[in-house]
This record gives sequence, C-alpha cells and structure tokens, in this order.
Amino acid sequence: MTGSRFGATGSEALGPGGLDLTAGPGLSGPGAGIGLMLGLGLLLLWAGLPRHRRPGLQQRLHPYLRDAPRPSRLLAAPQIGGTGALAALLRPVVSDLASGIERMLGGSASVRRRLLRAGGAPDLERFRAEQVLWGAAGTVAGAAVGTSLWLAEGGSVVPVVILTLVGTGVGIVAKDQWLSRQANQREQRMLAEFPTVAELLALAVGAGEGAVGALERVCRLSRGELADELGRCLADARAGANLPTALQGLADRTGLPSLSRFVDGMVIAVQRGTPLAEVLRAQAQDVREAGRRAVMEEGGKKEIAMMVPVVFLVLPVTVLFAVFPGFTLLRFTI
Repeated sequence: MTGSRFGATGSEALGPGGLDLTAGPGLSGPGAGIGLMLGLGLLLLWAGLPRHRRPGLQQRLHPYLRDAPRPSRLLAAPQIGGTGALAALLRPVVSDLASGIERMLGGSASVRRRLLRAGGAPDLERFRAEQVLWGAAGTVAGAAVGTSLWLAEGGSVVPVVILTLVGTGVGIVAKDQWLSRQANQREQRMLAEFPTVAELLALAVGAGEGAVGALERVCRLSRGELADELGRCLADARAGANLPTALQGLADRTGLPSLSRFVDGMVIAVQRGTPLAEVLRAQAQDVREAGRRAVMEEGGKKEIAMMVPVVFLVLPVTVLFAVFPGFTLLRFTI
C-alpha cells in the first residue's frame, strides 16, 4: 500500500513526456533587472513621502507669516517646471538633488560668474536644477544603451549600472560645459561689436552729446550683446546710480580685458574731464589691433595643420606626375 501510494504520487508529479512539474522556473535576467528597478522606484517613493522630508526654513516660518500681505506676482522668481500636480510633486525632489550636486561639486562663485558672463541672472538654484534635469536625461540615455546591449549580448547587469552612472555624470558635466561655451560665445560677439560701438560713441561725443546722451543714442541705433549691456548700464544710471558705478558694473559682468580697459578709460574721462572722444577712438583702435594680432596668432598656430594636406596629398601627386613620364619612357626603351 505504501509503495503504491508513493508510486501514485510520483506519477502525478510527472507531466506528459516525463517532465517534472514540481520544479520551479529558473531565474530570469530581464525579470531580475525589472524587479530591481521596481524596488528602487518604490524605495525612492517611500523616501520622498512628506513625513520623511526635512522641513526647510520656508515651511517652518510659514505658520507665523500667514497674515502677512502677499507679494506681487511681478516680483516672483520664475519657477522651474510647470504649475501642475506633477511639477509640484517633483519640485522637492529636484531641489534636494540640486542641493546634493552643489555640495558635491561646489564652485558656486564660478557658476555665478559664468552666468553673468552668459547674460543671465546669477540664479544658482535654477542652474543646479537644470543640471539635475540634464543628469536625468543622461541617466535615461545611459540606461537605454546599457539595457539594449544587455538584451542583445546577455551577461552581467554591472555594465548597465556603469553606463547609467556614466550617463548621469556626462549629463551633469555637459550642462556645466555648455554654460562655459555660452559665456565664451557671448564674449566673442561682444568683442566683435566693440570697435563699432566705440566709434559710434566717439562720434556722438564729438558731435556735442554728453556721456549719457551718447549711450542713449548708441543703444537706440545699434543691436547686439554689447548694446544690450550698455542699455543695462543706462538703466542703472537712470535708476539712481552714477555713471561710473554703472559702467563698472558692465566691467564686472564681463570677462574681457579690453572692455575693462574701455570702462576704466570712460570712468577716468568722466571723473577728470579729459576729452572722451579721443579716449573712445584710442580704445577702438586698440581693440582692432588686438583682433588683428589674434588673427595672426591663430594663423601661426594653423600653419602646421595647413602643411598636412600639402605634404601628404598635393606633393605626392606632383611627384607622381613628374616621375611617371620618365618611367614610361624607360619601359618603352627597354
């Protein structure tokens, strides 16, 4: 009886073809990866719950300031993202990640300086939030590339994690490099516009205009980055600052030595009463000479690169055309 019972049990455990139905399925690689990502997502959601969030200074002071008059919406800083529920949900997470990037990378003074050079407001929090978004885009791209390679070739999940982390770092660094590139390009445009603007200022001053009147005329007639900066200086002067202080702000917002010398010359001319037109013409001539020297230096640096096609392309073809008729004549003679 016992043997028959065990035999029946064993026969029930065997399916058609003698397959063992009691054995469970093996561990699947894609399933393990999906489960890992799902677990990480649930962990992030749990960590982002309001009860796990540390209240900031604004949340701690809000109950005591409920009766204070609301400020004007015209003075409110632009918000990153939208005003919907998704943006309100993601804003604390983006702020926390931006604070983490700031603690990890630092260099807030350099970032503010480059933001001013690029023509933007020195809003460090906004820039860090944009870095978070660029890092998120790099994370998605790295994870997509790593997952496609993993599904195509199989193997371990470690390359996927490495590519994801590399994509995150590349996105964060790319935003920083993009800011530096924007600042350099803007300064190059300002340097190209500077001689013409200086000549216009000299003509206006020579025609009898004062310094403020010459700035107004140039800002009204010209367009460009330097004209916008001069308009900002003019707005500062109209807001109550004296003209030398407003011009010094222009020099502080840019990183061009020639523009700093131009501002110093204008400030000295305004304060001491020296002829302003001659100073402006001399500054414009100096900038043109500096641009000519920069072009000559760039040409000297490219001289070796220009010799590469001559030596490796033009010269062999010339030698071939010169030698080939002689070889043909020798072959006919032999």
